[in-house]
Amino acid sequence: MNDIFSFASSRRNFLKVAASAALATVFTHPVMAAVSPSQREHHVLSFYNIHTGESVKTCYRSNGKLINRAIKRISHIMRDHRTGEVKPVETKLLDLLHCIVVELSPCSPISIISGYRSPRTNAALRRVSPGVAKNSLHMQGRAIDIRIPGYETTTIRRLAISLHSGGVGYYSESDFVHLDTGPIKVW
Repeated sequence: MNDIFSFASSRRNFLKVAASAALATVFTHPVMAAVSPSQREHHVLSFYNIHTGESVKTCYRSNGKLINRAIKRISHIMRDHRTGEVKPVETKLLDLLHCIVVELSPCSPISIISGYRSPRTNAALRRVSPGVAKNSLHMQGRAIDIRIPGYETTTIRRLAISLHSGGVGYYSESDFVHLDTGPIKVW
């Protein structure tokens, strides 16, 4: 009789433990999903400014927290190379670039064709190029023109469009892609 009671008790305990483990898995899964991988990782970006010859590789977000010193370094390399003016770059733009880098895994830094533009520089460029917007998001630190060595600009364009994160412009003659955090549009 003790053997039967012992077996039943062991079986009951086993079932309780198994049920508890199953419930724990079910109820913790949504909590785990709420903490996306992007909040638990390091967001590293690498840039090369084609006009100044400067490079920077830095982690601007770690475990979901922004690193202000890194954002200042990125803002500096993205400055208006004509005037030297610096404007803080919008972190949403950095996150967009990070998504592109994660997808492509480039071996080379992102080449900056144009980052921040002062109003004076933007006005001067508008006088010589009809493609420069009067209220360009470059003047707000919300746009960048890039190339990524080793990747066709058409590939970068397609990927950026698929992310639905803002404006994507393609300039085939100058071989660069414009990215911004404004309304979703493609040209």
